[in-house]
Amino acid sequence: MTDAVSLAPPSPSRRVTVDIPTLLGVRGGGPDHVEWSRIRAAQLFAGRKMALVLLAANIAAVLVTGFLVRDTVPAWQIATWSALLVAIAVAVGFRRLAVHHNGESQASVRDLRKTGWEGLALGLGWSCVPILFCTHAPSGTTAGLGITLTVLMTAAAFAMAPLALATLVFLGYLGASMVIQLLIAGTTSAAFGILGFTLLLMAGCISRARALVLIRANEITLNERDETVSLLLREFEDTGADWLWETDAMRRIVRASPRFAVACGLEPGAIDGMPLLQLLAGPSWDSGEFAPELRTLAEKLRRRESFRDVSLPVTIDGQARWWDIAASPRFGDDGEFYGFRGVISDITELRASEDRINRMARFDVLTGLPNRLMINETLVRTMGEADRWGGRYAFMMLDLDRFKAVNDTLGHPIGDRLLGRVSERLEGLMADGNLCGRLGGDEFAVIVRDATDAAAIDDLARRIIEILSQPYDIDAHTLYIGASVGIAIGPRDGRTAEMLVRSADLALYRAKDAGRGVYRSYEPELHVKAEERRILEMALRTALENGEMHLEYQPVVDARGERLVAFEALLRWTSPRFGIIAPEKFIPLAEDARLIAPIGAWALRTACEEAAEWPSDIRVAVNVSADQLQNPNFVTTVASALANTGLSSDRLELEVTESMFLTEALGATKVLERLLDLGVRLSLDDFGVGHSSLGYLSRTRFSSIKIDRSFVRDAAAGTREAVAIVHAVIALARSLDIDTTAEGVETETEHLMAQAFGCTNVQGFYFGRPMPVEQARALANGRWKASAAA
Repeated sequence: MTDAVSLAPPSPSRRVTVDIPTLLGVRGGGPDHVEWSRIRAAQLFAGRKMALVLLAANIAAVLVTGFLVRDTVPAWQIATWSALLVAIAVAVGFRRLAVHHNGESQASVRDLRKTGWEGLALGLGWSCVPILFCTHAPSGTTAGLGITLTVLMTAAAFAMAPLALATLVFLGYLGASMVIQLLIAGTTSAAFGILGFTLLLMAGCISRARALVLIRANEITLNERDETVSLLLREFEDTGADWLWETDAMRRIVRASPRFAVACGLEPGAIDGMPLLQLLAGPSWDSGEFAPELRTLAEKLRRRESFRDVSLPVTIDGQARWWDIAASPRFGDDGEFYGFRGVISDITELRASEDRINRMARFDVLTGLPNRLMINETLVRTMGEADRWGGRYAFMMLDLDRFKAVNDTLGHPIGDRLLGRVSERLEGLMADGNLCGRLGGDEFAVIVRDATDAAAIDDLARRIIEILSQPYDIDAHTLYIGASVGIAIGPRDGRTAEMLVRSADLALYRAKDAGRGVYRSYEPELHVKAEERRILEMALRTALENGEMHLEYQPVVDARGERLVAFEALLRWTSPRFGIIAPEKFIPLAEDARLIAPIGAWALRTACEEAAEWPSDIRVAVNVSADQLQNPNFVTTVASALANTGLSSDRLELEVTESMFLTEALGATKVLERLLDLGVRLSLDDFGVGHSSLGYLSRTRFSSIKIDRSFVRDAAAGTREAVAIVHAVIALARSLDIDTTAEGVETETEHLMAQAFGCTNVQGFYFGRPMPVEQARALANGRWKASAAA
């Protein structure tokens, strides 16, 4: 669409300042320099047009004067003066005629000032009459000369008015000479009369000159405005998307331009006299089903007010278009309404572009689903509608389980395609009135506008988990992921969009804690737990620097219980405000808050420093989280700890859980390989719990496997499945030359079972609870047999 042209009456142009110095040409036009240069040219042009009139007036006055003084002044004096004055008048006349300025050119201040010399020459010539000829003339002759001079002054004031400087100089010199002659003759009253007459002529000259200047200034403004309108009209004629239109007082099209008619798909003669609204309504005129925008336009036309930016859908030759309409009413000098004049612009392409931009702003580029912005807008609108009718609505938050493992293992292109497939399945589950969208990453949301049936909401959550958990075949890969869902019901769980989203997020967090692949609904106590978690996280952020963290050490001994093999370093937090906080509570919190890296690095350094004080045959085992292994800088942290403490790398054992492979397979494996290259030992903790796979053992060089306490307890109790698993794990470890450690040994029966099955090492309360560093140091430097016997 081309730039819209305002059809309102043009704002008044800046007025040209007309002061006497500028009018006379004594100084320039200041900020109006350009306008005044054209005005001065107009003044000179007006003087040129009156040059012959002024010349004729001077010659006539010379003849009359010569006739009146023929009997009182010598003939040679009359002839000399007449010849001189006629020569001056002819020179001034031809000088005016020689001026090349016209109404459209420009003139300088100097050009105008030169006219003052012309007025001075004429004034000096005519001042000879009262000074020389009237001195000895009889009263009758003097009266005749006075009348001649006053007529001449009046004619000059009229003919030379555009050249105010020349006129004032002429009138001033001639009037002054007449006043002086009358004062010498003793006729004071006549002298004052001539003085007043002269001043009156000078004032009239200035007034007329000012009026002429203002007229010319207005002409210049109107010409410029006409040129602007002409340019705009030519621009409208040159573009194919803007058309001028005009109506009469009855809103009928008048003087329709051919281009406007063609744009309407009609012949020019066909739209003349047609009502504007009927023309714009098109096929809907007969049915009466008008667009709301057309009703808006009709109301503006009814009120006879200027308007712009009224967008209207129209149908031209069966094709939908969008037009933008602007118009102003036309009134006569008597206030009579004549109709409207306006412009129509085709904004179809602009609307399409705006729609594309709007879609990009509200829809996810990858999946095509509504994005966070549109989800929030829809949720706010849904809540407003439900509040008016007293209805219920639901908001679900979805998080894909194990998606990050796919992304890291197979790459982002596969991950993006997987998100697209998830979106397709999710859309297929949506009933009429429901909306699903992508919040970002692997998070999605569902808005249910009618949540009066709680069982239907639960059923939808179950079907979402079931459908999204089915395998995906992408590029010869069969991918398995799942979904966790959090549900919030409004207005019970939140009366604002922010509160409802927060409630659903808390419910989703609860679903993840429940083991993933499940859905949970919001419960009020979740807010309490979330606030407790927030306060605990704030305390955890300063716990390390405030010295609230410490390590305890639990002994690991050989299966016979005769030799101390290692200590496992266990992180403990004692808060001045909350007291002793269990590791299973603050470790996950540290991982979620991205605090595990500095805390884990501190624990590693502290454990290495302490182990350096022990005998060289005793190792220290430190637990490492998946978040730590995801960071490539963790290798540098381990190397730095070993170098700064002097601990031999083979005395450091890092314990990892097999769940790490499910979420961080690619990155974690690379970091583990680099750690093994440093010479540290690697232990697989809690083997057999959750998602065991022999592939872990074949891909990674583990030094030991720790058998989970649940298998140890059940095997000691004679549970057949547990006995089989423990036998199988120990046999597998022997075949791979990997040590085995039985965890959680608390009784002699469990210890004897571990011995009988062939475990390498044992660990548990039966041999020692986690102990302070001083006690662990004394135990390491003492005799284990003596301590064990005691």
